[in-house]
Amino acid sequence: MSTRAPASAEEFLAGLKGQRVVVTAGAGGIGLAITDTLVRLGARVVICDVSDEALATAGKTVRVEAAVKADVAQQGDVERLFQTAQETLGGLDALINNAGIAGPTGGVDEIDPDEWRRCIDICLTGQFLCARSAVPMLKAAGGGSIVSMSSAAGRHGYAFRTPYSAAKFGVIGFTQSLAKELGPHGIRVNAILPGIIEGPRIEKVIADRAKQVGVTGDEMKNRYLQNISLRRMTSPYDVASMVAFLLSDAGYNISGQSLGVDGNVETL
Repeated sequence: MSTRAPASAEEFLAGLKGQRVVVTAGAGGIGLAITDTLVRLGARVVICDVSDEALATAGKTVRVEAAVKADVAQQGDVERLFQTAQETLGGLDALINNAGIAGPTGGVDEIDPDEWRRCIDICLTGQFLCARSAVPMLKAAGGGSIVSMSSAAGRHGYAFRTPYSAAKFGVIGFTQSLAKELGPHGIRVNAILPGIIEGPRIEKVIADRAKQVGVTGDEMKNRYLQNISLRRMTSPYDVASMVAFLLSDAGYNISGQSLGVDGNVETL
């Protein structure tokens, strides 16, 4: 039985330099923070996004190996993304399944079925499609890591956000199943559960929810913060730091886990 020596401070994030990584929705928000962090730590990163503007902006601020316009809910787009990764990187060591949307806000009897389907397609089916293309490449590399973005809404029921919560619960089941399936191939699979992330998306969610229940935006924001033990929102870079940890040698024996990065969201 081998024993791994404890890492020195300098070695703590060893193993990231040179890693070949795909980050979906890597041109904005949490995805851009992940991309920036991994590139700074020496990884070689290919990103995708649905926004030409976001891709152009990200290209000016972060040095990625390739940036592909792709909708993860579209199989053809996903296959093209991973073909680009193969051609650009020569293989793959990690997939960051980050793409997702907030989905509609409303009662279950008010939600348009097409909006439900779109939320599930992007937040859950998109992760399946990306894993489906990534896994053969990870096996060929002799192992690697998949980190999938769930949410605090994947741990707590979320009234009036049922499509999003259902998809994020699904991500956890998908993660745990893949960890069992791929562990014998040396592939670690984990989920991150961000909480209330600073930025435009949560501002819109709070505004929509405030309108739904008839209170001001400030009052609704305060209600959200009161449900977080640390009483503060989470930075995208807090999530990026967890991704870096999981991809590094420090995360060598972490798999099948759902890790909250949320200041301890108590309820939604």
